Amino acid sequence: MIENADHTAITIHSMSKWFGTFRVLDGIDLTVREGERIVVCGPSGSGKSTMIRCINGLEPFNEGRVVVNGIDLTSKARVLNSVRRNVGMVFQQFNLFPHLTVLENCTLAPRWVHKVSEREAERMALHYLEKVRIPEQADKYPRQLSGGQQQRVAIARSLCVKPRIMLFDEPTSSLDPEMVKEVLDTMADLAQDGMTIVCVTHEMGFARRIADRMVFMDRGRIVEEAPPSEFFSAPRHPRTQQFLEQILN
Repeated sequence: MIENADHTAITIHSMSKWFGTFRVLDGIDLTVREGERIVVCGPSGSGKSTMIRCINGLEPFNEGRVVVNGIDLTSKARVLNSVRRNVGMVFQQFNLFPHLTVLENCTLAPRWVHKVSEREAERMALHYLEKVRIPEQADKYPRQLSGGQQQRVAIARSLCVKPRIMLFDEPTSSLDPEMVKEVLDTMADLAQDGMTIVCVTHEMGFARRIADRMVFMDRGRIVEEAPPSEFFSAPRHPRTQQFLEQILN
């Protein structure tokens, strides 16, 4: 169910990015409504990760326009900071500070970016650690946790800034297979809570489970968009058909 379907969270219009003569992104157009859950898939090198990194200014783009929560992205740091305060991102690698405990990792941004008191930051951190089902790990260091637990801490850390949008860049790709489910279950819980989500993943079972819309990319372009039921049962584009045959069989 899409909440606030008339409100737009992200608008990407004719966005392109290149390195020399190589176009990583080539005229991307995408609109994401508030509360919508988008799963982006495609072969390696198709531009999926670059596209979502452009959404919160981690990657600059050469042409086009990106509007996030009503803010038009430019190169101005003040604008980018405003966007990042409302956009959480979880990467392939966990990027936790090894010298800080789980609780300290989660309270860092609320305290220093949002100027929340230490007590309130800890309350928020424990709330979100409970949400990702690992509150008992609060006083441990990242090295003491499994990969799946570390990724759930990374999700909790992103939630501590109370984002309106969550971006996931292949969050299970560096995990052992037995750890994948716990992270996907955590993400599915967020989806049920109505969070706006854009997720790059090859986990097609997860995509069927949570996505409102599938986006297939190839060679820097969006080739096909469709609801999961249509995307998996009757893909229209030959390139989508070929990709699904390889990944599902």
